[in-house]
Amino acid sequence: MAEAQYNEDSVKSLDWKDHIRLRPGMYIGKLGDGASPDDGIYVLIKEVLDNSIDEFIMGNGRQIIIDIVGREVTVRDYGRGIPLGALVDCVSKINTGAKYDSKVFKKTVGLNGVGTKAVNALSESFIAQSFREGKSKLVEYKSGILVREEDFDAPDEKNGTLIKFIPEENIFTGYKYRFEYVEKLLWNYAYLNKGLILKFNGEKIQSKNGLHDLLDQNIDDGIIYPIIHLEEGDFEFAFTHASKKYGEEYYSFVNGQHTTQGGTHQAAFREAIVKTVRDFYKKDFDASDIRTSIVAAFSIKIQEPVFESQTKTKLGSQHIEPGGQTVRNYVHDIVKRNLDNYFHRNPDITEALRAKILQSEKERKEMAGIKKLARESAKKASLHNKKLRDCRVHYNTNKELRLESTIFITEGDSASGSITKSRDVNTQAVFSLKGKPLNSYGLSKKIVYQNEEFNLLQTALNIEEDLDNLRYNYIVIATDADTDGMHIRLLLMTFFLQFYPELVKSGHVYILQTPLFRVRNKKETYYCYSDKERVDAVKKVGAQAEITRFKGLGEISPDEFKHFIGKSMRLDPVILNKESGIEKVLSFYMGKNTPDRQFYIMENLRHEENKPEVLIST
Repeated sequence: MAEAQYNEDSVKSLDWKDHIRLRPGMYIGKLGDGASPDDGIYVLIKEVLDNSIDEFIMGNGRQIIIDIVGREVTVRDYGRGIPLGALVDCVSKINTGAKYDSKVFKKTVGLNGVGTKAVNALSESFIAQSFREGKSKLVEYKSGILVREEDFDAPDEKNGTLIKFIPEENIFTGYKYRFEYVEKLLWNYAYLNKGLILKFNGEKIQSKNGLHDLLDQNIDDGIIYPIIHLEEGDFEFAFTHASKKYGEEYYSFVNGQHTTQGGTHQAAFREAIVKTVRDFYKKDFDASDIRTSIVAAFSIKIQEPVFESQTKTKLGSQHIEPGGQTVRNYVHDIVKRNLDNYFHRNPDITEALRAKILQSEKERKEMAGIKKLARESAKKASLHNKKLRDCRVHYNTNKELRLESTIFITEGDSASGSITKSRDVNTQAVFSLKGKPLNSYGLSKKIVYQNEEFNLLQTALNIEEDLDNLRYNYIVIATDADTDGMHIRLLLMTFFLQFYPELVKSGHVYILQTPLFRVRNKKETYYCYSDKERVDAVKKVGAQAEITRFKGLGEISPDEFKHFIGKSMRLDPVILNKESGIEKVLSFYMGKNTPDRQFYIMENLRHEENKPEVLIST
């Protein structure tokens, strides 16, 4: 085979849209089909909304209207409106925008003039319309190509911008919007922008108490003391300790952007809480005893923030503004001054906090011996069995969790064997369960270390101390599509919700969909995930169709299985409905209330198409 020639003809320049379409991951992270909250279709919405939020921050427009009908997204704000003569450039010319002018936009999220262009380039249909002082301009694009440009009078329209787009299905294969993720995104905007009114498909979303509301709506299992909510300058924070919780949970934001992977501001806040508490009580408490079971939300505004990726999930800035005070010192000063004053004015809360810290200290010391034995057991087990067939790569070069990294938790040797032989060894791992896990509802964290299955699973995920070192982005429960498989799913979800609810809330836990039927003839094969798909496939194949019902994962050959865990893998996210607390869900489905569950099952028996909504959904 002749060697490819490297010469002047090898060097190519792509225009803006072609570069985005060729390398979408550089602009919006992973693509996905909408099953994960960080999939690209939600990033597209966020990129449009960020511009509308920046208008509100600058004092323009109190209301943003968002509608999603099918695959079409519409966003209408009532800000100043994009200057009409610059509309084309603002939606189709990379590195063009007003965010470079710090006098016009201060401490905003959008900085590089890329976001809306990415939405345009990755949409099969994209319309942008600006309204300013009774005049309007509209531009329409198809896959980034301008197909219409119109100017006209609009005397009855208020100033602002309207964006309407349909993500391209050739890029976002088989996608669908999950409104739970969109609502969460919008609620975060509301918490961070008191006075902002968002309307999503006609439903009003508004927060009056900022981050206090965020915690109030997200903590569902009780708190040890009332939420502490303080604010000074460009830093706002709220926190408490949950009564039934292990580990730490943070909701961190920079200029309105939800930094799910934290960054310099989160590190500074964690340090500041520990230092302030130690100084107030004049005792060198262990940091873990102070932070265990903490739930906190904090927001900082920074001029020209530096993020570690285009999707802005981790803050890298060291300074509040170029050449100014460091993020660390700024956060420390505000937390120390405000929290110390608050502690002195609220002795009941400080007593509750002291009792909580001492209880955590006691539990930590009691658990020390158990943890040591558990680590030794896990180390010994890893040498003598193959419960975990690990993948080769867990993190990117910058030590961030790799988006594709996946662990399949499955039952039995046959099922795990099929997945192991079919998987991508670089990014997909397999953990094999031995029988049904223990029902952990109502049990203490001690059981995680004393139970071999839970201990080994915790070790495999690397979440013993905290979730910062989680080794897999996708934790996928892969069980048979029968009653035993469903029971194992429930037991595993109970384990995660009981001891590691942040994994579920952060969108890491999924259920693997595998086909129930194979319909084929000599020329074509269809894999069907429901009876309806089976009927449709039989019509396509004809009278000579051979139909196979897969009874378990172990019956699917490795050659076939690779189709179901590759790029077209179907995953159902485990999502807690917002009106259902974790304790409520677990007590009903996994508690000692068998008669109640029997009554619920009998009352809710329906055909598949009439299946009722349940408290926990996937």
